[in-house]
Amino acid sequence: MVQKSSDRLLAILHLEDSEADHGLMTLALKRGGLSFSALRVDTLEEFQEQIDRGCFDIVLADYRLPGFTALDAWSYVAQKPQSPPFILVSGAIGETAAVDAIRMGMADYLLKDDLQRLPHVVERAIEIHEARNAREQAVSELAVSERRLSELAEHLQLSIERERASIAREIHDDIGGALTAVRFDVSWIARHSDNEAMRKHAISAAEMLHHAIGASQRIMMNLRPPVLEQGLVAAVQWLATGFEQRTGTPVQFTSSRDTIPASNDIQLVAYRTAQEALTNISKHANPSKVTIDLSDQEGVLTIEVSDDGVGIEPEMLSKPRAFGLRGLQERARTVGGWIDISSRPGQGTSVILSVPLTAAGSSVAQGAHQ
Repeated sequence: MVQKSSDRLLAILHLEDSEADHGLMTLALKRGGLSFSALRVDTLEEFQEQIDRGCFDIVLADYRLPGFTALDAWSYVAQKPQSPPFILVSGAIGETAAVDAIRMGMADYLLKDDLQRLPHVVERAIEIHEARNAREQAVSELAVSERRLSELAEHLQLSIERERASIAREIHDDIGGALTAVRFDVSWIARHSDNEAMRKHAISAAEMLHHAIGASQRIMMNLRPPVLEQGLVAAVQWLATGFEQRTGTPVQFTSSRDTIPASNDIQLVAYRTAQEALTNISKHANPSKVTIDLSDQEGVLTIEVSDDGVGIEPEMLSKPRAFGLRGLQERARTVGGWIDISSRPGQGTSVILSVPLTAAGSSVAQGAHQ
């Protein structure tokens, strides 16, 4: 909240070589009801020394002084990170020059024969200055918050991939192995049982175990895709084939080359992006065809997943709970990449991931494989 300048004691630095004009300035401010302390200086060296102390709320300056002008003083003030507002109060400057001074960044200007307006000019300059500082602080705090949120999202993505890898190992080593062993035993019972009812139950149980093993393998593949060990091109091709078999929607897959060299973390992000895009298509798009294009032109890995389905309403892309789309964007940032989503209702959607192959990124996949 900006405090009114009339409610506090203002520290004023007055750059003025005339003691009489300084007295007129203080008189005008007192008549305006301002509480203040004013220090007059008349040399550039003394002015710079006082500015370095950084204890003034506002600077009032005559334009022409012996050996220098207010422009020299302003040049020194402007380089300070927290410079006070600077007001020209002069009778020796034309309006054009004054406007030029304001364009340089000075707060305002006032003619000496119009000093009755000085309290208002001072209050307005301080209010604008403090409002600007508050806005800059808010922007800075927002940037810090966004950076921390991005770091948290990256940490969560890493944690998710590690947890997925851990669950996949447990499914493979414990559940998958146990189901396979039980299936062998049940099949043995079905082959060697003389009891027809028992044999039928054993065969039925073996079939259920077969389905359970298949389900556990599918879950394991989704959690931690071992197909990536065959390379990104083969992994995305596998995704496309699986989508086509499940949905009956034809998928056209193209790649700029048979193998695309990329780090583990970039490959995993590209794979997850294609996987999420295909999942969204199967849930919402109702397309007649899907295209997936994978390339690594000019040192940038690009994967584009497009469909000709119902498209996405513009407001859906920015709705508060569009977590899937935001997840894609946050995942891309972990490897220095970005996501472009374009869609028009009734004309399909295109999701494009671009990642510089030289980007360091974070070790998402490396952590997931630990």
